[in-house]
Amino acid sequence: MNNTRILKVELGARSYPIRIGRSIAGLDTAFPESAGRSLRVVTDSNVEPLYLEALLGALSLTRDQVYVVPAGEASKTWDSAGKVLDWLLESRLSRDGCLIALGGGVIGDLTGFVASIYQRGIDFIQIPTTLLAQVDSSVGGKTGVNHARGKNLIGAFHQPISVVADTDTLATLPKRELLAGLAEVIKYGMLADGLLFEWLESNLDRILSLNPNSLAEIIERCCAIKARIVGLDERETGSGPRALLNLGHTFGHAIETYTGYTEWLHGEAVATGLVLAADLSARHGWITEAVAARCTALIARAGLPVAPPKGMTAEHFRDLMGLDKKVKAGKLRLILLRGLGDAVLSSDFEQDLLDETLAAACRTTS
Repeated sequence: MNNTRILKVELGARSYPIRIGRSIAGLDTAFPESAGRSLRVVTDSNVEPLYLEALLGALSLTRDQVYVVPAGEASKTWDSAGKVLDWLLESRLSRDGCLIALGGGVIGDLTGFVASIYQRGIDFIQIPTTLLAQVDSSVGGKTGVNHARGKNLIGAFHQPISVVADTDTLATLPKRELLAGLAEVIKYGMLADGLLFEWLESNLDRILSLNPNSLAEIIERCCAIKARIVGLDERETGSGPRALLNLGHTFGHAIETYTGYTEWLHGEAVATGLVLAADLSARHGWITEAVAARCTALIARAGLPVAPPKGMTAEHFRDLMGLDKKVKAGKLRLILLRGLGDAVLSSDFEQDLLDETLAAACRTTS
């Protein structure tokens, strides 16, 4: 890979590198962790015609070492995981084998989950091909599948042994997917790095034009934030800092569940969730209305939705948010802002102010 940037997620014996660079043809040297291993690749129907052959050639693999699932969130299910497990058993992959996830967040989550339970756990490598996966979901070891009652309710913590982010793969990413990834980038600025948020305000056009240096910059900065937080709180225990990475997600997951995971992309739902989190923070007086307006403005400039889907009500939000994994002792906890770049996990928010935020947001789409 050309001009590779390397970060490390520090987790003791489970530490691993994140390599950020260009040219998927150089992947044979991008993860020496795979040398001498029996490998299997999981990818989807969108990524397969774009990058699979280059990967197979680089690693001297054949088509029978690949499993392809239909592209989209609908493949992130227990049924899909079962089919991949059947294939691994049929192919007799041994416990010292290694899976490679070639694709976006769905593929990474699905493959990582399968790796976590196959023969009680085998190694896997992440090769994220979407911006959202490169800056967020490929790092940190959260794996899983969705359930009809909620997103990511079935899963496991299982760290990869390597992450390889090739910025060249973003050139073929549909614009809508690119914008969805930007929601997670904006999230990092809002929750942990006010300077990154300001940089995004000034350089958004360079990112949208796929400037390689700008893309590498945001991937590295977001991964550095996540690597630091994951190193402090690998399994999101109690009120640890890892929960802060879910800024906007409690609202966003409610939107995804309401729409059946088919109408909105994850990043689009998170974008609206970020707007709602900023609005609620401002109603508490924890941030100024001007800061909340800046958050909304940047999200809108990035071409992302700033309001819930048509027909979704405050009652829908309250019902679906009650299923969130951050609910503790029956009490909803939310990630909110004390300042730009300063997020906090709180159960002390005022319910009437949450109701005001939800009512105001839903009025715009009723």
